[in-house]
Amino acid sequence: MSGPLSGVRIVEFAGIGPAPFAGMMLADAGADIVRIDRHDKATYPPQEKPLLDLWNRGRRSVAVDLKNPDGVELALRLIDHADGLMEGFRPGVAERLGLGPDVCLKRNPRLVYGRMTGWGQTGPLSTTAGHDIDYISVAGALEAIGRAGQPPLPPLNLIGDFGGGGMLLAFGMVSALLSAQKTGEGQVIDAAMVDGAAALMTMFHAFRAMGTWKDVRGTNLLDTGAPFYEVYETSDGKFMSVGAIEPQFYAELIRLLGLDNEDLPDQNDKAQWPKLKERFASLFLTKTRDQWQAIFDGSDACVAPVLSIPEAAEHPHNQHRGTFTEVAGVVQPGPAPRFGGTPSSIRRPPPNPGQHGDEALVDWGIEPDEIAKMRSAGAIT
Repeated sequence: MSGPLSGVRIVEFAGIGPAPFAGMMLADAGADIVRIDRHDKATYPPQEKPLLDLWNRGRRSVAVDLKNPDGVELALRLIDHADGLMEGFRPGVAERLGLGPDVCLKRNPRLVYGRMTGWGQTGPLSTTAGHDIDYISVAGALEAIGRAGQPPLPPLNLIGDFGGGGMLLAFGMVSALLSAQKTGEGQVIDAAMVDGAAALMTMFHAFRAMGTWKDVRGTNLLDTGAPFYEVYETSDGKFMSVGAIEPQFYAELIRLLGLDNEDLPDQNDKAQWPKLKERFASLFLTKTRDQWQAIFDGSDACVAPVLSIPEAAEHPHNQHRGTFTEVAGVVQPGPAPRFGGTPSSIRRPPPNPGQHGDEALVDWGIEPDEIAKMRSAGAIT
């Protein structure tokens, strides 16, 4: 056991996307997390071959029938021993199961009860379905992403599900756990992806207030409007990213592109940005990505190769830092951030539903004879 959250116990109700990602972060940081999976997804004896849903790594799984009163009682007994709980149900589902925050906090007043939804626990949209793309749309994030004259470009599901969702919940859990240690009182965390995506846009609200951001996609400093913050194709059909915002970095970019003797427009002359972008684009097409990488490596021009997922794991910088690791034969991002005194770790690969039922339940205070009775009654698999 290692990590700054070693000794913290969390019950996680199985879900998809952001809540499991929060669980991954907390488990990597040392929390002992028991994941309650659906009993009809499990086999007994459980399968041993790890699953590939990497965001579920680091936890132990118990398969429980939450429609069985004995299954609900088992979940409550685990919650009695927990510091935190995380669920990603639609609003009202946990309450209908008899596992809502009022019930759980009455039994365990120190409990931190984390709730992960797209729209939040309240509001006109709270009970409607949605996905990342919908949440970031209403948050005002998606409209701003894309090139001039083109539709908004969905940035995978990084902003809603993971940045504005899973990380927001993980931050909320740790903050509330610290509060509970001081006050002895737990609380409910209403983590909504629409809120988190909106929070990630704070800088752009500031830019608008300053008058330095236009509500025209692809014309601003960071949305591919600027020639010095852009992606350029190389002669082999690959790409280089350029982020030379500061004047000294821009000067280095110009020098290494071989343009330092040309009469170029001022860096911040927005009227000349399209013309300058064409000049940069034509230059980048004269060499391969590897050739440009060799030119820019070690410089302060803020230029980097655009790597594929497998290429990223092989990059020398990432290999030096151990940014990626291999667990059970699968290459994957390692724990982040780094803790100097209490290092994080991936303690186990993603579990099969119910894989650690007996082991985890005994560790959490359930006697073996009780486990056998619950299995006979169909409360667990």
